[in-house]
Amino acid sequence: MAFEYHVAKNGSDSGDGTRENPFLTISKAASVAVAGDTVTVHEGVYREWVMPKYKGLSNTRRITYQAAEGEKVVIKGSERIQSWEQVEGTIWKCTLPNEFFGDFNPYKEKIFGDWLVRGANKHLGDVYLNGMSFYEVDSYEDLLNPNIRYEVIDDWTNKLTRVLNPEQTKFVWFCQVTDNITTIYANFHGYNPNEELTEINVRRSCFYPKTTGIDYITVRGFEMAQAATPWTPPTADQPGLIGPNWSKGWIIEDNIIHDSKCSAISIGKEASTGNNYRSVRKDKPGYQYQLEAVFVAERAGWSKEKIGSHIIRNNRIYDCGQNGVVGHLGCIFSEIYNNHICRIGIKREFYGHEIGGIKLHAAIDTKIYDNRIHDCSLGLWLDWQTQGTRVSKNLFYRNCRDLFVEVSHGPYIVDHNILASEYALDNFAQGGAYVNNLICGKMVLLEILNRSTPYHVPHSTQVAGFALVYSGDDRYYNNIFVGDKDLEGVGTSHYNGHTCSLEEYIKKVDEIEGDVESFQKVKQPVYINKNAYLNRAKAFEREEEKLLNVDFNPLIEIIEKEDEVYLSCVLPETFDGLRGEIQTSQTLARVRIVDADFEEIDGSSIRLDLDYLGVKKADNCQLGPIESLRAGKNYIKVWSK
Repeated sequence: MAFEYHVAKNGSDSGDGTRENPFLTISKAASVAVAGDTVTVHEGVYREWVMPKYKGLSNTRRITYQAAEGEKVVIKGSERIQSWEQVEGTIWKCTLPNEFFGDFNPYKEKIFGDWLVRGANKHLGDVYLNGMSFYEVDSYEDLLNPNIRYEVIDDWTNKLTRVLNPEQTKFVWFCQVTDNITTIYANFHGYNPNEELTEINVRRSCFYPKTTGIDYITVRGFEMAQAATPWTPPTADQPGLIGPNWSKGWIIEDNIIHDSKCSAISIGKEASTGNNYRSVRKDKPGYQYQLEAVFVAERAGWSKEKIGSHIIRNNRIYDCGQNGVVGHLGCIFSEIYNNHICRIGIKREFYGHEIGGIKLHAAIDTKIYDNRIHDCSLGLWLDWQTQGTRVSKNLFYRNCRDLFVEVSHGPYIVDHNILASEYALDNFAQGGAYVNNLICGKMVLLEILNRSTPYHVPHSTQVAGFALVYSGDDRYYNNIFVGDKDLEGVGTSHYNGHTCSLEEYIKKVDEIEGDVESFQKVKQPVYINKNAYLNRAKAFEREEEKLLNVDFNPLIEIIEKEDEVYLSCVLPETFDGLRGEIQTSQTLARVRIVDADFEEIDGSSIRLDLDYLGVKKADNCQLGPIESLRAGKNYIKVWSK
């Protein structure tokens, strides 16, 4: 029989968890709640790491953890410190016995792992003043004259970018750890830390099972913050501030999640399939260990029946050092939608090749839609095994890059999105379908001929083969491309020289003697038609129907007004007479390497006939993501809370 447990700040863990006699901690409720039960948490700040002990048994027999309706419930990985001593001027220190941290001391543990490029001297700890995160410096002397750069060259775009709050960079901390004592020094400037809300990271996570296989958990309505999470590459254990830890069927919804040292929500792998062996053993590249992780996971039961199928929706995620959502292997068959993700990876205390608002590897049959992603180092990064993945109706802007698809073979779909940053797309993959998008930034196309990556039996985790990325085998229909004099590669002209059908490709290959080498000498087919090119965007040379190809500046602007976001643009007079065609499984050519069709995850036919706003489109649809776009001035709401 299902039971509802209650947790409140006036409760006791020796109670029975009823409304009249609630528990004091969420952890106590998590130690007794079983399938079908609900844990309702009442207003207050709970400084604990919740580790559910029991699993739900199905979608209808979940264990639900929820904030009481209308009450603010905060779970923190930090502790408040009010024992600061003034050292000199605005420098203060707190001295804590190492026992205070238990078996995990974030001021001893450092950022570490595969593909970490810069920042290995930084610790997992942090200091917060009234919720504002400080910067770590390398010496006590640096506290007096911090040299934190608020302008840096982005490693990928090679452009100057800024930390969003330069004033924050003067608030700095430094730590020393001995066998018995941890001492944290910080420059509080004009503040007395004992009179303000001053907190330090203590716990690795806020809501994360200690063991794997804790299935069918719902976490709803909390604010969660200030966890000392580690670096999470795809070759390591990937703990987040919150996550299922290699389980199935979690729902994480309606939460506010922020200030995770590295990753906020993790739906990724665990340590038994590999844990930073490139950095520890140093005998093989990370690429090789990532390949091995796929097969180790497959032998351990990585499948739709046991792993993934998570739902992450309606969350606000911000101010995290590495990822808003991260996952390798464990993200299969999941849905990530209607989340607001911002300010990820922009503090720049450390850097590596695994940073993004959303960073997923092996997102097989995963849907990512209706999200607002902005002011991130990288908006969405789909890396390896992007197969059956759909990216639809997302709003990207003010990111260093909006979308990166890497070393994947498709089929994957990117449809009805707004990519409004100056750097819109890195396509280091093949087998994609880009349909009805508005793309306003730099685009880069690249072959990857030194890494062969897996592809799968459709709608399965079973590996079907490996392939290099030869570039091409992509489809572009009904998109609006907007260039500028300072932007590179906007449009489809980077496909010049490619064949235009599988039949043409096969014919050309067959004319060349040999096997592998003959395929390498012919560019893969591309399928490009009925796109619009504005303001110096350039079209593929063999596109039959360029519906608009003019040097007209549409003045694209994303405008934020409180909890709403608007798209403003001006389209040329001829725009209203242009029409594309609805794309379906029948109109989108199958991908070559995987030999698979574009379809729904159940294998049924797909039809891309809903626009960015969810409006049903006519068969002769409008170009771009929004069916109501018209010639002249447009001002359309594209996001609301």
